[in-house]
Amino acid sequence: MAKRDYYEVLGVEKGADDAALKKAYRRLAMKYHPDRNPDDEKAVERFKEAKEAYEVLTDAERRAAYDRFGHAGVDAAAGARGAGGFGGAGGASFSDIFGDVFGDIFGGGGGARGGARVFRGADLRYDLAVSLEDAVGGTTVQISVPRAVACKKCKGSGAEPGSTPEKCPTCGGHGVVRIQQGFLQMQQTCPHCRGTGTIISNPCTECHGQGRVQETRTLSVKIPAGIDDGDRIRLASEGEAGENGGPAGDLYVQVRVRPHDLFQREGNNLLSEVPISFATATLGGEIAVPTLSGKVMLKIPGETQTGRVFRLRGKGVKPLRGATTGDLLCRVVVETPVKLNKKQKQLLEELERSLTDDTTRHSPRADSWFDGVKRFFTDLT
Repeated sequence: MAKRDYYEVLGVEKGADDAALKKAYRRLAMKYHPDRNPDDEKAVERFKEAKEAYEVLTDAERRAAYDRFGHAGVDAAAGARGAGGFGGAGGASFSDIFGDVFGDIFGGGGGARGGARVFRGADLRYDLAVSLEDAVGGTTVQISVPRAVACKKCKGSGAEPGSTPEKCPTCGGHGVVRIQQGFLQMQQTCPHCRGTGTIISNPCTECHGQGRVQETRTLSVKIPAGIDDGDRIRLASEGEAGENGGPAGDLYVQVRVRPHDLFQREGNNLLSEVPISFATATLGGEIAVPTLSGKVMLKIPGETQTGRVFRLRGKGVKPLRGATTGDLLCRVVVETPVKLNKKQKQLLEELERSLTDDTTRHSPRADSWFDGVKRFFTDLT
């Protein structure tokens, strides 16, 4: 079967540069790699086809021959250089295939051809405490985050300006060495360069060859309205700098909402305990109730019992993701008067005698409770 055009295989224009070729190959390799498509022969063929196209078009000599003579030119060049001269598809290991192309994704898997291995920077976490008002209404806060950043003097290479890192002689720049034990072949991090693939003989005096230095940076973090305790905010590429020019990690801001003196959040609702006087609970009235958006008047009907819950619709939390605004649930608690003077005590005693002498059941809950107590002891006997 005739081979397809290499540019067509990768889906790029004929004048595409190495970055475009790498991006196209990355997309196809992730889609068709055999490890992701077990027992799918068509996917295996598409992967081999894409790999062959990528290897040819990223080799200047082979690409020139292909552009001029097509597949025949590539075959002729391969014959002249030797069957194994190009490191064909069949001889490459998984790390060889993905090391250069996916090093930034896997955080440093595989060495760049002829250069240092690239490692993604570490992710960082920052714990941020905010008030309930800021969590519900949203705000912007400034935070200071210590982190490792690329050294400005050596631009992250670790080598003193004017010098360059050298390819590690032990691993040949791959960052890994292979050990043969009988029929088994194992791979481990190179002990000489510690996986970087390079050796720095003249280290940078600023970062001492590390390529990174510690720095504290101030960042603005937008707290969206409706965020809840335990939510986290991701700031892309604000983590530690990668090694050897690798991509930076991310910063995760973990949000903790401080306890509030008046309100407790439950989902989209706010709960508040509201004390009322004995007279208000008995006779009814209006009391001022605080909400996060201002003060409102709550009407208390006569004969209100302690523990009753009043709902103020729309006075809760507007959630971060859709849905409607929650409510404010006010649980009233009848407060017992304290520090009464002699006259006040006499008035209460008169009221108590009046209620007791009256045949009307003024305390239905107490009467029911006492009736239950009587039945309980009667049953015991």
